[in-house]
Amino acid sequence: MIRINLLGAPKPKNKRGSAAASAAAVMEVGDAGSPQLKVVIIVALAALLNFGYWYQLNNAKKSIAAKMAVAEQKNRELADVKNRYLERQRQADSYKRRVDVIDQLRAAQSGPVNLLNTIGDTVNNTEAVWLNSMKDQGANVDIEGMALSTDAVATLISNLQKTGYFKNIEIKETFQDDTYKDMQAFQFTLTCEKAKS
Repeated sequence: MIRINLLGAPKPKNKRGSAAASAAAVMEVGDAGSPQLKVVIIVALAALLNFGYWYQLNNAKKSIAAKMAVAEQKNRELADVKNRYLERQRQADSYKRRVDVIDQLRAAQSGPVNLLNTIGDTVNNTEAVWLNSMKDQGANVDIEGMALSTDAVATLISNLQKTGYFKNIEIKETFQDDTYKDMQAFQFTLTCEKAKS
């Protein structure tokens, strides 16, 4: 039988040398590896890491999509609530405008009544004065009447100022009426500026 040394190590001459040679042979066998095998292992590791990263991104995508669906549903619900709120707000504004119009109409309705009551009470509390006519001109009131003396006209002006309904009262004209022979009579015309309430 012929022996061939494939390891390339010289044949040991003693027993100690043969143990060292077999240990060296084992070392050489464990160190061996082809470059293609290393490339295949690196590519496999890169593919495994890439797949793990893709799996993580895919899970994040699904999570974000689920959260977005929940947020869109919540947004639709809140949009419905907002629309209902705005509709109720419009109804409340419309109701308030109606109430304001009614209040203005009531105030305008009672305005002439208050004016007539004020002037009527003032004339009734002033002696020797009678009214012939009264014209409401918006901001001013024109009063025409008759008095037995000029002092009665002055008292009427003073009483009208005390009511607080008028802020400025002026005499347009006053003259003695000659048609009454038995007594002394004065015709007068007053312009009264309404006080702003």
